[in-house]
Amino acid sequence: MNIPSELKYTKDHEWVRIEGDVATIGVTDFAQHELGDIVFVEIETAGLSLDAHAIFGTVEAVKTVSDLFMPVTGKILEVNPELEKNPVSVNEDPYGKGWMIKVQLDPGADTSHLLDADAYKSLVG
Repeated sequence: MNIPSELKYTKDHEWVRIEGDVATIGVTDFAQHELGDIVFVEIETAGLSLDAHAIFGTVEAVKTVSDLFMPVTGKILEVNPELEKNPVSVNEDPYGKGWMIKVQLDPGADTSHLLDADAYKSLVG
């Protein structure tokens, strides 16, 4: 299982890459493996400001549909346009081509609840 050390993680299995005041967010390798083959990603929250833990979209796999939760508070700047035509990129490259959204962090957004790689490894075993 791939858990890059430079990223932050949530207990809901999202990853976060913070660069300045922009966070790129996706689902972890563990999550995509548990979901199975992803057939559809629905994110209709572009341009909205959402609080941490709010639902920002859903991911549909052959077996199930799962909600996607905002790991941080901020405004959704961009949704990965590739996901509409190629949702399987989440399975193939969850930390690269399979990213989901980019978020403008609110000033002073709390990130203290995010897990480092070691804490996430402990969570998923």
